Amino acid sequence: MTQTQEFSGKDVDIAIKNACTALTLSKDELEYDVISEGASGIFGIVGRKDAKIRVALPGIGTETEMEGIKSIVDEAFGQETRLEEPPKKEVNSFETPDPVDVSEESITLGTQALQKMADLITDDANVSANTEADRLTLSIEGGNAGILIGRKGQTLDAMQFLTDKIINRKSEARVRVKVDIEGYMETRKANLKHLAYKMADKAKKTGRPATINQMSAQDRRIVHLALKDDNKVRTQSMGDGYYRRLVIFPKKKNSFRGKKRLRR
Repeated sequence: MTQTQEFSGKDVDIAIKNACTALTLSKDELEYDVISEGASGIFGIVGRKDAKIRVALPGIGTETEMEGIKSIVDEAFGQETRLEEPPKKEVNSFETPDPVDVSEESITLGTQALQKMADLITDDANVSANTEADRLTLSIEGGNAGILIGRKGQTLDAMQFLTDKIINRKSEARVRVKVDIEGYMETRKANLKHLAYKMADKAKKTGRPATINQMSAQDRRIVHLALKDDNKVRTQSMGDGYYRRLVIFPKKKNSFRGKKRLRR
C-alpha cells in the first residue's frame, strides 16, 4: 500500500514547493494529487483557504519485489521478519567494537543472499565481495542499475539492511556491511555531506532546527559524522523505524558571555 502525506500552501505551487522542501525531492520527482486548489476569500482575508495536495511518499520497490526479498529473509531467519529496525537510541553514538576479520561464512552468506535479491529485481547482475578488517563491501555490477538503486537509493538501502541482518544473525562478531552499485555510494556520500553542510548553515542562520526527512541508518550516520566537529550545531535522529528523520539543532549561545558583572 502506497503511503501518502498531505501538504498545504497559499496556492498549489506553494504547496508543491513545501512538499519538495520537506521531502528533499525535485518537482519532477514529486508524485501528487491536488485535493484542493484553495480559495482567496473576501479581500484575500475572510474565508481564505489554503491549497492542499496529497503526495505519494517514495517507496522501496514494488510489492512483488519486496515480497520476494522478504521471503529470502524469512527463510534465512526461519520466521516472519519485519523490514524495520526496532526503536533504539542512536544520537551521535560512534563507538565501535574492536575490528575482527570477516569470516568466509559471512562472505558466502552475504554474497548468496544479495545475489538472490538482485536476481528477483533484474537480470544479468553479478555480486562480488571485498573485505577490510570488520568491513564487508558487496558490489553489484551489471543488470539495471537504476532499478536496483531505486528512488533516492531506497531499494539499495532495503537490500543492504536485509543483507546486514542475515549476515549478523549468524556472525559471532559484528560485521559492517556495505552494498554498492557501480560506485553509487561514493556519489551519494558526497551529496549527503553537501546537504548536511547546507542544512547546518540554515539552522545557524535562522536559529531554528533544520529537518531532513526519511533517512536510512547509513545516511543518518554520514550526516552525523559530517557535522560532529561543528560546535555550533548538534544532530539527533528522531522517529521510529528504519527510515527516521534527522534534525540539526543550532546550539544556543551563552547568554552570559561578554557581560561584565556589576560592582556594588
